[in-house]
Amino acid sequence: MAEFLKKQERLLEGEKSKLQEVVSAIIQQVRDEGDATLIKLLKKFDGVDIENIKATDEDILKAKNELPATLVEDISFSIERIKAFAESQRRTLTEFEQEMIPGVHLGQKVIPIESVGAYVPGGRYPLLSSAQMAIIPAKVAGVSNIRVCTPPTKDGKIHPAVLYAAHQSGASEIFSVGGAQAIAALAYGTETIKPVNKITGPGNRFVTEAKRQVNGTVGIDLLAGPSEVLVIADETAKPIYVAADLLAQSEHDVDAQGILVTTSRELGLAVLAEIETQLATLPTAEVARESWKRRGQIILAETLEEAISLTNDLASEHLHVQIKDAYKHLNKFTNYGSLFLGEDSTVVYADKVCGTNHILPTNAAAKYTGGVWVGTFLKVVTYQRIEKQGVEQLAPHCVRQSGWEGLIGHLRSANVRLTGELDVKEKEFSK
Repeated sequence: MAEFLKKQERLLEGEKSKLQEVVSAIIQQVRDEGDATLIKLLKKFDGVDIENIKATDEDILKAKNELPATLVEDISFSIERIKAFAESQRRTLTEFEQEMIPGVHLGQKVIPIESVGAYVPGGRYPLLSSAQMAIIPAKVAGVSNIRVCTPPTKDGKIHPAVLYAAHQSGASEIFSVGGAQAIAALAYGTETIKPVNKITGPGNRFVTEAKRQVNGTVGIDLLAGPSEVLVIADETAKPIYVAADLLAQSEHDVDAQGILVTTSRELGLAVLAEIETQLATLPTAEVARESWKRRGQIILAETLEEAISLTNDLASEHLHVQIKDAYKHLNKFTNYGSLFLGEDSTVVYADKVCGTNHILPTNAAAKYTGGVWVGTFLKVVTYQRIEKQGVEQLAPHCVRQSGWEGLIGHLRSANVRLTGELDVKEKEFSK
C-alpha cells in the first residue's frame, strides 16, 4: 500500500458561488455596455487608463525594437518548432469519400473554424509561449481570423515580447484586455472586438469561470486550472533533476501542484531535502515554496506497477517518467495531458520550445481529453451522396424502422423515393 512521505495541505473550500456571481456580472456588463465596460475594468483591475485597446502596426514594430536580438531569435525558433509539429498533426487528419454499399457514397470533410479567440494570460510573468501555443495550431489549421486578448502591463501597454510573439505566430488582431471581461468580449463582441466561434488559452480562475459560463454560446478548448506535474521515479532517478522539475511548475502559481510518486524511500527523502536546498537560491521561491507547502506531495509505492496505477488515477497535466528504460513503459501510461519519457525530457522544453502544446487538461480531466492541438481548430464533418441503387437498399429498412417508431414523416420521406408513394400499403411492420 502506498505511503505519503509528504501530503498536501487540506484545501479550503473556495467561494465558488461568489466567483460565479462576480464573473456572471462582468459578462453581463460587457454584453450591455461593450467597449465602455472593458475600458472601465482596465482601470479598475489593471490600474491603467487607455482608450485604444487594439494594438497597431506601430505598436508591434516598437515592441520588436524593444526586444534583444537573442529573444527575437528564440521566438522564431519556438514558432518554427510548434508550427512543424502542428503541421505533422494536420497531415494525420484526412478527407475521404467511399462507396460503402452500392449507390451509397459517404464522405468526411475537415473544415477550419472561421474565427478563434486566443487568451494569453499576464499576471506574474509575460507568457509569450502561451501566445504561440494558442495561435500557431489555429493558423496551421487554416483559421482565418485569430483574435488575441491579453492584459496590459502597469504602463498600459502589452508586454513587447507577448505582443511580438502573438503577431509572429499569426494573430489577426491583438487587444489589451484581460480577465473575465476579455472572454465575454470574445464570446459576445463589442464595438471593437468581433465575436469568435471558439475560445482557447489558459487563465486564472476568473478567466476559467468565464470560459465555463460562455461555453455553448461559443466553443472552448478546455477548462485549464493551475499547472500540475507528476514525476514518477525509481532509485535510478537523480534527486537534483526531480526537485528542479517539481519546482519549475510550482513557481507558476501558489495553487500549482507538484507530485512525486516513487518506489524508493531514499529518493523520496533526498528529493525533500533537495527541494529545500534549491528553494534557498530560487528567485521565485516566494511562490514556489508556498505552492510546494500547500499542494506538494511525495507518495511512496511498494512496486512499479502500483506507482504506474497511482499516476494513471491522478491523471496529471504533465507526467514525467524518470525510471529505468522509461520508453519501454510507454503503453502502460494512459491518463496524462502530455508525457515526458526519460530524465532529460523535462517539461519545460514543451512549455517553451520543443513543439508540443502546453495548453493541457488539469484536475484529472486527462482521463477523458487531451490538450490543445491542431484538431482543436478543425471541424470533422460528414456528407452523403445516395444514388437510386442505394435507395433500393436503404429505404426498406428505413421504412420499417420508422414505422415501428411511429415516425410516419420519416417513413414517407424514405418511401416516396423508393416507390413514388408517401405511404406503404401494409399497416404492419415486420421485424
